[in-house]
Amino acid sequence: MIHPVVLKVTERIKLKSQITRSTYLQRVEAMATRQRGSDRLGCANVAHAVAAMPADDRFKVVSERAPNIGIINAYNDMLSAHAPLRHFPDVIKDEARLEGATAQVAGGVPAMCDGITQGTPAMELSLFSRDVIAMATAVSLSHDMFDAALMLGVCDKIVPGLLIGALHFGHLPTVFVPAGPMLTGLSNSEKSKIRQKAAQGLVSREELLASESKAYSGEGTCTFYGTANSNQMLLEAMGLHVPGTAFVNPSEHAAREALTREAVRTVLSITRSKRFTPIGQLVDERCIVNAVVALLATGGSTNHLIHWVAVAKAAGISLDWDDFAELSAVTPLIARVYPNGEADVNQFQACGGPGYVIGELLKAGLMHSDVLTVKEEGIKAFSKVVHFNQNALSWSTPRAGQDLSILRTVEDPFSKTGGLVLLKGNLGRGVVKASAVPSELHLVQGKAKVFDSQDALQQSFQSGELESFCAKNGGVICVVRWQGPSANGMPELHKLTPPLAVLMGKGYKVALVTDGRMSGASGQVPAAIHLTPEASLGGPLAKVQDEDTLVLDLEQGLLEVLVDPLEWSERTLSQIPVELIQSNGEGLGRELFAGFRKNVSSAEDGAVSWL
Repeated sequence: MIHPVVLKVTERIKLKSQITRSTYLQRVEAMATRQRGSDRLGCANVAHAVAAMPADDRFKVVSERAPNIGIINAYNDMLSAHAPLRHFPDVIKDEARLEGATAQVAGGVPAMCDGITQGTPAMELSLFSRDVIAMATAVSLSHDMFDAALMLGVCDKIVPGLLIGALHFGHLPTVFVPAGPMLTGLSNSEKSKIRQKAAQGLVSREELLASESKAYSGEGTCTFYGTANSNQMLLEAMGLHVPGTAFVNPSEHAAREALTREAVRTVLSITRSKRFTPIGQLVDERCIVNAVVALLATGGSTNHLIHWVAVAKAAGISLDWDDFAELSAVTPLIARVYPNGEADVNQFQACGGPGYVIGELLKAGLMHSDVLTVKEEGIKAFSKVVHFNQNALSWSTPRAGQDLSILRTVEDPFSKTGGLVLLKGNLGRGVVKASAVPSELHLVQGKAKVFDSQDALQQSFQSGELESFCAKNGGVICVVRWQGPSANGMPELHKLTPPLAVLMGKGYKVALVTDGRMSGASGQVPAAIHLTPEASLGGPLAKVQDEDTLVLDLEQGLLEVLVDPLEWSERTLSQIPVELIQSNGEGLGRELFAGFRKNVSSAEDGAVSWL
């Protein structure tokens, strides 16, 4: 029996989406019922499309009318998580031939690493790269010779971008193919401690680099539960993977190859089956709700309050932060993975991982059990863990209670509510990752210190000015504005975590309020982020002044400035400094993204550039 609030929110989303979803499904149906590409396109078009294929494959596509799989690959060897993808297309093509089908690399999409660009001007391209990836996916598939698609990608903006692009080709059966996390190196908590020491100048650059190199030591995603690994949890909950494939390490080469081959068989089974289910039909309102609940139950990345709004839009579905908040109120937190716990994703996987979480949520009626997935068995197939023995894949139900510090039951959760909280008040609307914040910091009231950039905050910390402010006022609520999508592309401000954590460690009450983003790996500092409307568009954050008293109340969902209402209404909005306007648009290719900054929607509306 489905939980009444989950059902209520789903029905509300359906009602909001009635017109747009109906229009979308009509388009999917019209595209799905056309002739195959090699029969529909002109002879010159088809000849171009198959010219580089081996002769046998050309014969299969044209004469035998065999299914042709389009591969979208986010491979590059700058990203540890994507480096393993270099080998996947050859494996896919080989398995397709064994199955009497063909496969082509339809195109590549860019993939940037926030870990490399964090704290640099290049981070101002990061959020927009999601829509670039969606567009590149569309360009790749626009050759229109494909009967199915496989999406190869893992990290932060890449998976949402691939998913948005795939949904604009919603008539194609589609399976996502990840590469898994790197092996555990230096623990995430130890890495965080050394970063805090570095922020205070207590360790050398050489020592810090040695620490970081131990933490990031090989191929695969980073081992914390940030945006990249949250992506994988959500795709499992949406039924878009081979079940259990998310967190199998790249170092397990034979297992990963077997899972990739299974992805080929899975997508072909959809194209050849009476249960033909293209991705546009599969990703419906229930599927989106299942993803949100899985995110909340695991304390996943706040970035998905932006990305999954955009994903839903791509499928004609209207999702907003009120939907997240209402689901969070009834979704128990049953996983603790860094930064909302000590474990990394390898330990999470060893305890049952996504399969355990999905099984618990289904049992409690917190996920829709009647959704379509890429597997005929439905979402229950994703409540299992995968095994690879004697060159064969098998699945089993994970055992409960393997490590109660990492995974718990719905009846005995870490928290009765989900990991994300919507804050509202006279400063606008924002979100906070409550699962990572100690309960004693769920209410923070303090004096504001206003900064126009993350660099300004860093400089204030390094000079000792910020600590002096804390000493005078017992703490600080740092306001960092002009960081929204329209101002500068909404970079992550993860570089602010170490200095703020240092101040917290000295006993000061510290919080952050910003219209920017924080990394999915952000930790224990209470951070009200994604503030909407953003300051550069006249949002109230532009009115805040040094020494104003602010309140962040995670229990009540409040974000307020305690200023006399009349004074507040008459206070003039500050304007974004001219030098910031100039610097935001110059260098590292940022000039090319002026149109994105001009046309992008708000964070709550998914920060999309294509509507």
